Amino acid sequence: MAALVATTPTTGGTAVTGAGVASTDTVARAVMGPKGAYLKIINGNASTDNVTITDPGVTPAGNPLAGGTLSASLTTGTSKVFWLKPEQVNTATGLVTITHSVTTTVTYELYPVG
Repeated sequence: MAALVATTPTTGGTAVTGAGVASTDTVARAVMGPKGAYLKIINGNASTDNVTITDPGVTPAGNPLAGGTLSASLTTGTSKVFWLKPEQVNTATGLVTITHSVTTTVTYELYPVG
C-alpha cells in the first residue's frame, strides 16, 4: 500500500511529473484541501487499468452507503480525473483507498482542492 503525495499548484506554475501507482494506494485526509482533492490517473500501460475508489461514507442517519465504491476503466493511453471528496475518507483510518488492476506505466497526479 502506497500513500499518494499531493502537489500544490502555485500562481507561478508548478512542474509536475506523474508518480507511479501501486496495486493499492491511499490518500490521507491530511493531504487533501478543505474541499478534497483531484486525482488524475494516467494509463500508459498496454492493458486497461480498472480503478476502484472506496467511498465508505454514511447516510444522514449514520448508516453505511450502499455500494461504497466507484469503479472506472482507463483504456490504454487514456487518463481520467476524479474528485475525491472529504466525505469519502474512511473515518476509522483517515484514508481513501484506490486499487488498480495494472500498475506498470500507470501514474498519478494529486492536487488539493480549496
